[in-house]
Amino acid sequence: MTIMKTAMAALATTCLVAGIASSVSAADKTTLRIQTHYAPETVSGKLAAQYVDDIQTMSNGTIEVEMFYSSSVVKTVETFDAAATGILDCDMTGGAYQTGKNPAFQFVGDIMGGYDTPYQQLSWLYYGGGLEAAQKLYNKFDMELIGWWVYGQESLASSKPIRNADDFKDWKFRSPPGMETKIFEKLGAKPIVMDFTEIFTALESGIIDGADASGLSNNVGLGLYDIVKHANFPGFHSMPSDHLACNKAKFDAMPEYQQRIMKVAMSALALRTALTFEKKNAEAAAQLRSEGVTLYAWAPEDLQKFRDAAQATWPEFATTPEAQDLVEAHMAYLRQLGLAK
Repeated sequence: MTIMKTAMAALATTCLVAGIASSVSAADKTTLRIQTHYAPETVSGKLAAQYVDDIQTMSNGTIEVEMFYSSSVVKTVETFDAAATGILDCDMTGGAYQTGKNPAFQFVGDIMGGYDTPYQQLSWLYYGGGLEAAQKLYNKFDMELIGWWVYGQESLASSKPIRNADDFKDWKFRSPPGMETKIFEKLGAKPIVMDFTEIFTALESGIIDGADASGLSNNVGLGLYDIVKHANFPGFHSMPSDHLACNKAKFDAMPEYQQRIMKVAMSALALRTALTFEKKNAEAAAQLRSEGVTLYAWAPEDLQKFRDAAQATWPEFATTPEAQDLVEAHMAYLRQLGLAK
């Protein structure tokens, strides 16, 4: 009888605990609608999917994600606003798409001429005061910055040698609009702003000598080096950072443990991304060398010429208090690393 009573009591306690756990889980249930510009079959798309799996698993299913790839709900540049206004919950594109709102987004989206590696750039965010400075910018637009993922330095593609800064003189190349054009003009280049889809025809016809497209591995996938046979590696001119930014009211309403899961998983995604592309870019470099493409590793003095031109351009675009704060935060950290004067 005593054993029976003990068993019944244990069963009752188990049911009570299970009931409480069930009610807590129901209360904690968070559904997030996230959009990325990456297609699901791409490397970055698969990395994004791993992040989604991580936060759903680590939260024991209390976070559910409805993931939209290839900017399938709204255009890429509209993702941030869609999250801020509640059409979506989170934006997994990048700050560089939002420079029209505030030029400060340039200095969280693609700093240009700052850091040598994604690890340095990420260390600024987490250990150099970057997150605090960037968070003020995001909060101004009712968004919360969860973190970054940086795939590494981009490489140029060229029909002519690009051995050093002197080779940029009169070098005509496809450039995205904005700060990059000003930096390269300071080095004597002739940037031509054109849509990404026009690169191939422009290279084949000789309208341009080269192009800024993406990282070395991605450029191989795009087929750029089937057309031209010169590239720089490691890259140095551009290192875009993708972000995860969420509607601030939505994020603030989440339990603290879910918030922490999202941020910790984002740190894991950042490292996984940097390591993945470090391997893929190195493999692409070996492949290109075997195929007769010439890769140029710039000397420190030439890298410094580019960095000086870039950092001299930053103030021209830092025209708001938020942008100025971010530039100051970058410069202070770059001096600590010996990358700025």
